[in-house]
Amino acid sequence: MSPNANPCSPHSLPTGCPDLAQLRQVADSIADAVMRTVQWQNDILSEELGAPVWLKMENLQRTGSFKIRGATYKMRRLIAARPDLRGVVAVSAGNHAQGVARAAANAGVAATVVMPVNAPITKIQSCRRMGATILLHGENLEQARELADRIATEQDLAFMHPYDDWDVIAGQASCGLEMLQDCPDMTVAVVPLGGGGLLSGIALALKLQRPDIRIIGVQTETVAPYRHFLKDGQFEACAPGAHTIADGIKVKAPGRCTSAVIARFVDEIVTVDDNAIAEAIVATLERTRTIAEGAGAVGLAALMRGKVKLRPDDRAVVVISGGNVDMTLVGRSIDYGLASSGRLMSVAVTIPDSPGRLLSLLKTVAALGINVRHVEHRRGELHVPVGKTEVILQMETRDFAHQAELIETFVAEGLHVRNLMAD
Repeated sequence: MSPNANPCSPHSLPTGCPDLAQLRQVADSIADAVMRTVQWQNDILSEELGAPVWLKMENLQRTGSFKIRGATYKMRRLIAARPDLRGVVAVSAGNHAQGVARAAANAGVAATVVMPVNAPITKIQSCRRMGATILLHGENLEQARELADRIATEQDLAFMHPYDDWDVIAGQASCGLEMLQDCPDMTVAVVPLGGGGLLSGIALALKLQRPDIRIIGVQTETVAPYRHFLKDGQFEACAPGAHTIADGIKVKAPGRCTSAVIARFVDEIVTVDDNAIAEAIVATLERTRTIAEGAGAVGLAALMRGKVKLRPDDRAVVVISGGNVDMTLVGRSIDYGLASSGRLMSVAVTIPDSPGRLLSLLKTVAALGINVRHVEHRRGELHVPVGKTEVILQMETRDFAHQAELIETFVAEGLHVRNLMAD
């Protein structure tokens, strides 16, 4: 156990933080609106990773992510405290927006959600279908928040924070309670980390029962304000134009409540890059036949890349936190994941421009058990000698060793070949 993960009692909790009894009451109170998502051991992943691994499938949750948990509880608390509630406003890249929209629709409350202008179309349309008013503003969540705050003041609306709120955290904790109930002997929890609502909720739910469980948060490499937080208590500044396919955890402003819980009860924070995330999206599709968005797949990515070390006697539960992927990105993400794992390659091969040479080239590819996706000819370009043609082949391969075997075969045949994905 790390020095940050102290055995805890109600007396050691941060001010305002709910205790275990309260977390259980919250879970019971939202059970009518929240699905108890499936959690199952994946045999193939367990074999590959060297220890039993369970997947907590929050991508199958209502609204497609865990966010409905915290949004539902916060909405009910607001209604109880403010009988004259005029409506709510939230800021979100998509998943919190959908959670708020669903919770508001269930409660008969008007909801306005401010989203960055580059928010995924899928998430925008989903919120609108649930009756929320969507406003697009700013390039990031911080800029969108400025408008949301102004609307809350001008229209006397209650602001629903996506993560830095004890009610929201308590709602997300219901996921952690389910994780331990469904895997009582778990030893490791791997959880996506953006603003920290899910991670801090799960950390509370688990550590208040089993302080020995190792809690690991996973951020994306390009947006990782918590990267060194457990070591020095400092947040890392993120580049203004930082990009990641894990848009759901592209959060640059850590919260006060979430940071207090993370500092005390989380053991480790790791990061993964977009290559690893794309591979995890593909793995989720192949292993579970369900879709995970980038943010939802980071925990699995951390395991697959060895960022989280498992012992054979570990029992790990990985949260697949959301499945609201922008459909325009699905194909690209899959190809990206296939390429980064050695299962998709493109090469440029220069051959004599004469009858039968392309057929001969394709026979060589077929003999190695490689499937050709796409063929393109290039003639008359300055880098292609007269009398020659350059053939671009996009192919499906087993792994990087399979790709190397193809390159070696082409070279042995005297052909000039370039691996376009290595350039």
